Amino acid sequence: MSLFFRAAYLVGLKPWDSSVMPPELVAVVEGDGHLPPGRFLDVGCGPGSNSIYMAEKGWDVTGVDFVPRAIAMARRKLAAGDVKAGFLVGDVTRLGELGLEPGFDFVFDKGCFHSIPDELRDAYVSSVTPLARPGATMLMFCFVRGDKPSRVGPRGVDRTEVARRFASGWEMVSETNGPGFGRLGAAWYRLLRLQV
Repeated sequence: MSLFFRAAYLVGLKPWDSSVMPPELVAVVEGDGHLPPGRFLDVGCGPGSNSIYMAEKGWDVTGVDFVPRAIAMARRKLAAGDVKAGFLVGDVTRLGELGLEPGFDFVFDKGCFHSIPDELRDAYVSSVTPLARPGATMLMFCFVRGDKPSRVGPRGVDRTEVARRFASGWEMVSETNGPGFGRLGAAWYRLLRLQV
């Protein structure tokens, strides 16, 4: 999958970055009972559209992606505006290596977790969890697979996987179906970091 994303950015193919903010994110930031600005971690930030939106809303933003070209694009977008954010090249299964200060109020993942190989997903959870403060919100978009994982595109998650993998340290607040892709369904997951 790593080669796929690197090649996709090289040729300019990035359908996951439409520059249209997901309504689910907008609702958390601008809707009824919205979260007050704080520290925002964009896991798998790509070219930074969601991160920059959050910075415009007054959040202290850090975006992480493993593709250097995506981070370079995010930094160029940021330079063209008048807000601040930090963009780092890094492996989301080893965020501890980036020296990030714990205490994020909001963790966002639009399609990163579902693209990680199954055997690295627990490492992702172990990497993200200590960075979120108790009471923090996590909002995650995943494609949901049926009985057979797709051989093309993201593998997706199985129907119970997010709740199962995040059971230690997080509470599932909601799961909302979204538009799928081919044979894959999709869901938005909202989680709450438990008190430690």
